[in-house]
Formats: sequence, C-alpha cells, structure tokens
Amino acid sequence: MAKKRYKIYLFRHGQTIHNSKGIFSGWSKTRLTKRGIEDAKIVAIRLKNKKFQVAFQSDQSRSKETLKYILKYHPECKKIITDKRIKERSYGKLTGKSHLSAVMAYGPKKYDIYHRSYDIPPPKGETIEIVEKRVLSFIKDLIEYIKKNKVNVAISAHGNSMRPFRRYFEKLTVKQMMKLENPYEDFFEYEIKV
Repeated sequence: MAKKRYKIYLFRHGQTIHNSKGIFSGWSKTRLTKRGIEDAKIVAIRLKNKKFQVAFQSDQSRSKETLKYILKYHPECKKIITDKRIKERSYGKLTGKSHLSAVMAYGPKKYDIYHRSYDIPPPKGETIEIVEKRVLSFIKDLIEYIKKNKVNVAISAHGNSMRPFRRYFEKLTVKQMMKLENPYEDFFEYEIKV
C-alpha cells in the first residue's frame, strides 16, 4: 500500500522594528514593520493554494502576528498550537542592543562569535546548539503528531529556530546551517510519509 504524504510549511515572521534597526531581538517583544506586514502578506499569497489543518506558532508576538495574515486564506485550519520550543534564540545581554554597539563593546571578533557561533553563547544567552536541541525535540513530537492526526501543518518560526528545521529536513552540516539566511517573504515545504 502506498504511503500517504503530509506537508509541513515552514516560514519566518515578517521584518520587525528590531530587524530593521539591526537590533538583537532575542526574546524581547518587537512589532512587525510596514514592510514586515507586507512580508507576511507575500507569504500568505504564496501559501494561498496549499492546505493545512493545524498551525504552530511560538509564544512571541511577531510569530503570532505573521500567522494571522497567513490564516486569512485558510478556513480549513481549525487548530493553532503555541509552542515555546520554536521561539527565537535568546541573545542574553545582547538583547535590545544594536549590532554596532555589540561590536563596539566586545570587538568584531567576539561579535562574530556571539552572532554566528554554533556552540559559544553570547553573555547569558543561548547557543544555536541549545536552540537546535529544543527544535529537534519539537520536530520529533511534530512528526508523531502528523502521523497520528494525518494533517498538513504550517509553522510560523524565527530566523534562528528555522536553522535547525532546515538542517534536519535538508540534511545539512552544522557549517551549512550556520550560513543559512532565512527569507522573510518565502516558505519552505517538507514532506512526511505515513
């Protein structure tokens, strides 16, 4: 008997005020900009003809706000689940600071490490390795959920929480994952066979 295929539609939130100003958002609150709302609407149009019954969002307002625009085209989506495991990376003491002020405070070499290192955290923050552990835990539960409920899902994630998703589904190395830049106005599609 042929296996059934279920889809995962993964996207990041639209541009935020912090993104536009080069500020480390991390776990802080920041709203979508005018461009960020347009980003969300573009993803919504791209996903318009796809079907999903369940949507996942992080507990952060920018993830929720972006998902609202996507759901306008999806009356078939009857369930929204909030999961903290897919939230943005915590930048610790860098949260709310501009990239420039981080370079000035720590120097360019340390800034590069804090910004893009897999296993060295910014002061009091998370490494990408820690983010990956929580996202992999989410993915494991997500696959079980899809198999049990036989549903397609949409996921409103963040730039850094998308990295481990893409590494898992695209079979990337850590080095490849760390070089990823996730677009604001597009989505990634993955398949689960049941």
